[in-house]
Amino acid sequence: MYILLILFFLSFFGIILMIGRKLALLRNGQIVQSGEILLRIPSIEKIKDLTLVHLKKYGHLGLVFSIRFYIRAINFLKEKYEEVKIKIKNINMPKDLNGNRLPNTEGSKFLKMISDYKHKIREIKQRIHEEENNS
Repeated sequence: MYILLILFFLSFFGIILMIGRKLALLRNGQIVQSGEILLRIPSIEKIKDLTLVHLKKYGHLGLVFSIRFYIRAINFLKEKYEEVKIKIKNINMPKDLNGNRLPNTEGSKFLKMISDYKHKIREIKQRIHEEENNS
């Protein structure tokens, strides 16, 4: 709130200062007071040329900015993804009684043996299926 009030009063005093300078110049006779306002409007061709030049310039800058932002955002997201992946991996690791993380331990030998049998059976089924299709 205070910042807005400070900015308001600074701009207000700036406007007063500008008007005061103009009044001082008017009193000294350096500015001739006339009823008409002179506006110099350049030709339409000149406006068109300047617009195209600036449009190309700022279009190029906008394109470069958007590509840079895209690349930086992708790299940032990759880094954060890797950090989160490591944190999740550490959360799932078992702990001992002191709360220290234990290295990855193997599952029970029975379950490992059953999974090996499943893989072998799957391979045999695939071979049988391939032989039936070939003959």
